[in-house]
Amino acid sequence: MPARHILVEEMPADLREGVEKLRTALAVPASFPDDVVAEAERAASGVALPERDLTDVPFVTIDPEGARDLDQAVHLERSGEGYLVRYAIADVAAFVAPGGAIDAEAHRRGVTLYAPTMRTPLHPPVLSEGAASLLPGEVRPALVWELTLDASGATTHATVARARVRSTEQLSYAGVQQALDDGSASAMLGLLREVGQARERLEIERGGVSLNVPEQEVHATGDVWELAFRTPLPVEGWNAQISLMTGMAAAAMMLQGRVGLLRTLPPAKDADVERLRATARALRIAWPASTGYPDFVRSLDPAVPAHAAMLNACTTLFRGAGYAPFDGEAPEQPLHAALATPYAHCTAPLRRLADRYAGEVCVALCAGSEVPGWVRAELPGLPETMTDADRRAKKYERGIVALVEALVLRPRVGETFTGTVLDLDSDRGQGRMQVQEPAIQARVDGRQLRLGEECSARLVTADVVDGVVRFEQV
Repeated sequence: MPARHILVEEMPADLREGVEKLRTALAVPASFPDDVVAEAERAASGVALPERDLTDVPFVTIDPEGARDLDQAVHLERSGEGYLVRYAIADVAAFVAPGGAIDAEAHRRGVTLYAPTMRTPLHPPVLSEGAASLLPGEVRPALVWELTLDASGATTHATVARARVRSTEQLSYAGVQQALDDGSASAMLGLLREVGQARERLEIERGGVSLNVPEQEVHATGDVWELAFRTPLPVEGWNAQISLMTGMAAAAMMLQGRVGLLRTLPPAKDADVERLRATARALRIAWPASTGYPDFVRSLDPAVPAHAAMLNACTTLFRGAGYAPFDGEAPEQPLHAALATPYAHCTAPLRRLADRYAGEVCVALCAGSEVPGWVRAELPGLPETMTDADRRAKKYERGIVALVEALVLRPRVGETFTGTVLDLDSDRGQGRMQVQEPAIQARVDGRQLRLGEECSARLVTADVVDGVVRFEQV
């Protein structure tokens, strides 16, 4: 979400009031308890490194500019006609004692929360941005995945084990994309593109689908606050494919080992797909009967107003994602429907609690050893913990954006804007409108609104403290 994290004290007073009101309503912690900080400092100064030494592998991290909580480092090389992908994941369990103060606090938080004003981390910064983070030039404990791929990019073998690693360079998405575009990228980054594109083709063949919806970002520079819609760079998709591939390998391991934690999404019901077909007809978008949902979604262009509304409607099929723990029998529904395969979250343990547990299960299964008792004991309760954490994260991030939308629009109350109606409740005479400049999505009231069409609306409310923005159709 944020392009830059700034201090709360730099905010306008009413925005600061709104942020504090939001954080209080969602019970977002302001700091870590003293015992958690003390335990984290002890862990940071005395971690035991694994015997296996992979510090000669030139791993790199690729993240948003300025990131410090670096979960993953990657290295790719050719192997025969295929590839060998090594993916180092921060070994959070090396620093967090089961049942200790850090562990208990991580269960209370669930995930790291991001906002343009601050980061509310899952673990104390001495770990998440220091001793456990895969920072360049630092020797770190990691769970290292080794995935062998054939020429098509399909995984033929996967293992994971502990090792010490040292990232050689911290790269940014923008920098890597520019290097790939101008031809100055290293051979290894060229392989990232090659493998990423191959994995994207496999995703299409499986029937997987990703929604190409522009992201709304908050930019803060001094006292200037702005909003923008941003389409992810291609390299972000290729890098994500490495993470997805690892999560698929983890899910396969856990299903074979009959213990673990899957990230699931139930297949869409026929009635839901038919409802989307009706929406497409209302928007006058051709959706031939012979074209499946994944291919239809890939045909949509978010720059076209009607297509933007259609993509917004398609997000309803991604609701219902959850976590499925199992110890013995596999879950009745193990699939992640958007990926069209079983999948597990396991590559972001600094920022997401569940990943630490999935990683520990896979390391034990690969070593032929028993899954630790502390892992098995916590598996049943993780879905509720993660669901609550994810819900709070979405409310928090959306709430922050709403506050900034109100701040940006406040001087323009009374002006008329043109935007696209993304969704519509005809019975109530209201919908949600997307305006490109400034980049906002907000409520619009009117009885003549048409889904997927442009409308003119006057800004009548921009309340910074409560994050309320409202337009009326003219």
